[in-house]
Amino acid sequence: MTRWRLGAALALIAVLLVGAGGLLWWIWPGHGDRGLRLYGNVDIRQVELAFRQPGRLVSVAVEEGDRVKAGQQVAELDAKPYRQALAKANAAVGADAAVLAKLQAGNRPQRIAEARAGVKRARAGYRNAKRNYHRERLMRASHAAAQRDLDAARAARDQAAAELAAATQALSLQQAGARSEDIAAAQATLAAARAARDQARTALGDTRLLAPAAATVLSRVREPGSMVSASTPVLTLNLRDPVYVRAYVDEPDLGRIAPGAAVTLQTDSSKRVYHGRIGFIASQAEFTPKTVETARLRTDLVYRLRIVVSDADEGLRQGMPVTVDVLGKGP
Repeated sequence: MTRWRLGAALALIAVLLVGAGGLLWWIWPGHGDRGLRLYGNVDIRQVELAFRQPGRLVSVAVEEGDRVKAGQQVAELDAKPYRQALAKANAAVGADAAVLAKLQAGNRPQRIAEARAGVKRARAGYRNAKRNYHRERLMRASHAAAQRDLDAARAARDQAAAELAAATQALSLQQAGARSEDIAAAQATLAAARAARDQARTALGDTRLLAPAAATVLSRVREPGSMVSASTPVLTLNLRDPVYVRAYVDEPDLGRIAPGAAVTLQTDSSKRVYHGRIGFIASQAEFTPKTVETARLRTDLVYRLRIVVSDADEGLRQGMPVTVDVLGKGP
């Protein structure tokens, strides 16, 4: 019996020695790094969705808690006033385009032909007046005509020459068409009308409110029938990706972490283990926030860090406390 007790005591001593040796190996520098445990809170980015245009809210297509996809329509304004504004803008573009086309096309062929006929008529009149003047001058030289007849013939010739010059200028104007300055002004007017049409088209598109990314509806701020102004929040969304964890690390432990370090995360409400990586470490120290637990006193300075969760699900909710185990110092 004594021998049995002695053997049991020796076995117990051996177990204790092995355990103590393992503990020393675990905590000895360079052996079995125990890792670093931090505490933080889930930080899910939120988006307040609002229309860029004012109007009457006619529909909200989602309820609180619904999951939405990127580009999914979630609400809509009464679009009738904006459709009417777009129709008016389209009509203005058509009118200005017609004015520009008229100027660029020049005058009608009939008007040019009429001006050319006027030149021919004026040239014929000038020739006749010129011949009459020549005859009157010869007759005056032979004293067969009075001086006043010669003066009248000269005046008729000069008037016919002026009429020919005027008819020639009129034909040139008809052939040249509109002035370049008038065409440039019409082009600018048309460009302004098209810009106004694009603006009206954009405003019409803005009557549909779309989800910017995959998210979960957190709250419905406005209900159908409400009059909303531009930038008035209608829905609040929680983005599903990315999901962050905001944690803090004591200054003495800064050397044990680095951006890119792998971590595991656990919550108090589930046994699931999440995974992520440290994405950001603040370069400026701050006092420990009241909502964060550390092994130090609250007056100790800590550094904020952000962890990107790679396999987040609905189990991680805004503000939820999590325990973070750093698996290594990182790259």
